[in-house]
Amino acid sequence: MNTPQTPHHPHLTVRGEAHIETDPDLAHIQITLTARGTNPHTTLNDLTQRNTTAINLIRSYGPALHNLHTTNLTLTPQLTRHGRNEHIHTHHATTHLTATLNDFTALNELITRLTDIDLTRIDGPWWTLHPTSPTHTQARQQALTNAIQRARDYAHALGTELHTLIELDDTTPDHTPYPGPTQRLAFATESTEATPPPLDLQPQRQTITAHITARFTLHPPTL
Repeated sequence: MNTPQTPHHPHLTVRGEAHIETDPDLAHIQITLTARGTNPHTTLNDLTQRNTTAINLIRSYGPALHNLHTTNLTLTPQLTRHGRNEHIHTHHATTHLTATLNDFTALNELITRLTDIDLTRIDGPWWTLHPTSPTHTQARQQALTNAIQRARDYAHALGTELHTLIELDDTTPDHTPYPGPTQRLAFATESTEATPPPLDLQPQRQTITAHITARFTLHPPTL
């Protein structure tokens, strides 16, 4: 009977992981501005004015504003049936802005002030860490440390030691972008009432996850 051949140095593959909970440093909100009218040009002009007002207000927060961009614009005729025919009854125009802030006190005030703009909807906030946050580096380092410790545990259970690191694989994404709009935070309509005091929003703590696959060779154990 032939004896199965084994590699001179057995291979060991382990997966290291880390989970760190921390406070966010960015907040994202989506602002939807709306205008309605019987004339498409007048409707678009109304939307343009509201869009300009919102952008100027958001940009006035200076260093507290991390990013601002327009994500979508629509101008849709609303049809109504008149006898056997359909006629354009009104035009409905919307534009969507996404603002990212790094100052949460400014965020609370901005959301409240945005409600002064007619027909304005606000979605969010969604909390995230900045992509360059040192917490991401810390999580990756902890994942690698975890992988090495796991490999040593297996080697110790076999009565041997690690020999050589063959490969590190960090191709699995660890970060999921913030989700799209799911709930409406506020909806502003025409009002002569004074602006209410700023909201007191509580940032949601973030869990940062890192994974890494490590491959080693072992000194041949005696089994």
